[in-house]
Amino acid sequence: MWNVKSKLKRVVLVSLPMLLFAGVAGAQQYPLLDRVANKVVQKYQNSSCEQLWQERGQPKSQREQEAVNFLRSDPQMRNIFIDRVAAPIANKLFECGMIP
Repeated sequence: MWNVKSKLKRVVLVSLPMLLFAGVAGAQQYPLLDRVANKVVQKYQNSSCEQLWQERGQPKSQREQEAVNFLRSDPQMRNIFIDRVAAPIANKLFECGMIP
């Protein structure tokens, strides 16, 4: 039993730095997308529920529309972007009663 725990610890200690490096490398692979995703997340985190309700039906700016069009044309980038922003946005919308 002790031998299995020891081997497991060794595997974790060896694997963890590689996983962390892969995560950091992956996060730095698309710096522009990262900046945009961070900006979107900050917007939701810093906005009040009232502000989000007011903005809900408003038209998007030209810049926002261009970003949406780019994401529509590139499924891989869209996937990466949504993976980065989905949880924080969904949590805020849930807190504000905007999704069930």
